[in-house]
Amino acid sequence: MSDLKLGSCKKCGHVYNYAFKPDLMDYAQDYENAVHFSPRFKTYAQELAYRLVEQYGLFNKDIIEIGCGDGYFLKLLCEIGKNRGVGFDPSRSAKKYSETFGSSITYINDFYSSSHLRSKADFISCRHVLEHLQFPSDFIHSVRDGIGNRFDTVVFFEVPNALYTLIDLGIWDLIYEHCNYFNSNSLRELFLFHGFEVIDLRDEFEGQFLSIEAKPVNRKIDVSIDHSAEVECISDYVNTFAADYNKTLNDWNMKIDHMKKRGSKAVVWGAGSKGITFLNMLNKKSQIDYLVDISPRKQGKYVPGTGQKIISPEDLESYRPDIVIVMNPIYLKEIQEMINQMNLTSQLISVQR
Repeated sequence: MSDLKLGSCKKCGHVYNYAFKPDLMDYAQDYENAVHFSPRFKTYAQELAYRLVEQYGLFNKDIIEIGCGDGYFLKLLCEIGKNRGVGFDPSRSAKKYSETFGSSITYINDFYSSSHLRSKADFISCRHVLEHLQFPSDFIHSVRDGIGNRFDTVVFFEVPNALYTLIDLGIWDLIYEHCNYFNSNSLRELFLFHGFEVIDLRDEFEGQFLSIEAKPVNRKIDVSIDHSAEVECISDYVNTFAADYNKTLNDWNMKIDHMKKRGSKAVVWGAGSKGITFLNMLNKKSQIDYLVDISPRKQGKYVPGTGQKIISPEDLESYRPDIVIVMNPIYLKEIQEMINQMNLTSQLISVQR
């Protein structure tokens, strides 16, 4: 098997597999994926880290994070349990991130390849990477092979929840960098098939994410379960999603055209994959001037494709939009509080149900 190498997603900065067809991917170190500037997401990440440390006794242990980004979550795991960490991510460089998190963490500005598979780890974290892999089964096989007979090692993976996207009509979540979409059973069986025992499988972040916690075993696990009823149910969701797809696009085109005719100034809040996809699919450059994002690393940059400038929330005090289109409803309360603090009367509209 060839070395497993990971490149980085152009929109959200996470990593994907390009070991088998490297000519299809173009990787650069300028991608930005940090979302912990949001108080809502920071709270989620902190609570998750505390739970994992307490549940699995991660105190003075060795932790690996694959696709660690700027290292924020790895830092939490190491600080809470006084652990030693190694983070792999080719997008993380000393030039890009000036933060220093102490001698207990080592960052490897490289792909997580077969040369690292035998690295000792009591806990392996891999968040929002698996959906970017062209061959996720090969990747999980490699992780299991690298763990070997260290049967106490726990792995934690987190991915977007496909059912949330389908049921809530998250058409802005469909991006070409996502090679795979998982529901609970497909995620579970992927790990069972490659020699893991599933400890826990749960919805996270108000159902937007799926997480799995598993340990390696040295026995064969039967995965021959009949999922025909579930497949039929998902098929119905997919058909409904497809039927509503064009209608949703048309509705939003009409809404934004109507805003323009009324003379209403509108901005989009959220310069992640959702916001960028939304603007490119609708292509309303003349109607929407700005994209807002709380991350200072994105502010002053421009939206690929449509070219809107990304501004800070504070910039809205002078621009004073009439309407704020919110890409992720989970941040509505947080955004409303910021709007109120700036004495703005902007109307917030969520793009999802």
